[in-house]
Amino acid sequence: MRIFVTGCAGQVGAEVVATLTRRNEARRRNAKFDVIAASHDDLDVADRDEVLAAIVTTEPDIVIHVAAFTNVDACESQQDRAYGVNALGTRNVQEAARLVGAHVAYLSSDYVFDGTLPRPYLEWDAPNPLSVYGRSKLGGEIECSEASTIIRTSWVCGRFGSNMAKTVLKLAGASDGPLRFVDDQRGCPTIASDLASVVCDLAIARRPGIFHVTNQGATTWYGFAKAVVEAAGGDVARVSPISTAELSPPRPAPRPANSVLENAALRFSGMTLLPDWHDALASLVRELGQ
Repeated sequence: MRIFVTGCAGQVGAEVVATLTRRNEARRRNAKFDVIAASHDDLDVADRDEVLAAIVTTEPDIVIHVAAFTNVDACESQQDRAYGVNALGTRNVQEAARLVGAHVAYLSSDYVFDGTLPRPYLEWDAPNPLSVYGRSKLGGEIECSEASTIIRTSWVCGRFGSNMAKTVLKLAGASDGPLRFVDDQRGCPTIASDLASVVCDLAIARRPGIFHVTNQGATTWYGFAKAVVEAAGGDVARVSPISTAELSPPRPAPRPANSVLENAALRFSGMTLLPDWHDALASLVRELGQ
């Protein structure tokens, strides 16, 4: 089976490639995955000709499309780039995949919701994004075919790239002053390596439709920051809560107040859910501290 991975240098894409590599090593003499990993330097998904050439010439069986413009605040001032990469880029990938009969698995976001529901979001709830990033990721979902796999996730952190876990550790190590994080935005932290495993499972099984995939349990950014500091052996008393309105400077992109994703489609399909985020985060912090 040949698998083409876009965005392989990002925090999720790198973990997808690592997951497939580990599975190849475990297979020994059995049939292995032929992995074609393309970073942004290798492939600009917004360029239709590049995408068609890359996918048509390699003829993959599956395309795991992780490449995205994920700087939420920058998307507000770079709308054309956001839609060009996240929406049109997905159209290009979908077109190329159709030409070679490849299945597409597309990574989407909790930002497709407005965060006004008082309960976790189901896969079948109506999207209503507040930000350019959210609207562009929803645009990518619209470009997917009915047979494609759409995986929505939230609050991703991991070994690669920039993320909140690394930010908290950096701030905690830079001084002994207070650490202030918002306590009125609620979501599900997701460890990139855990997410990548399920992304690969869904893609290889060619599961159609939308799946919410997060680690289990919800918290606020304040609760998350406390957990990071505690896992690193720091003083959690340094971490204090503030409201989104108190952020200085204010963030350009609006955030959903509630972006907790219910992993209903996974449960109903009888698939194993990801572990609790506390346990997964503790392992990540230990690894980042090595």
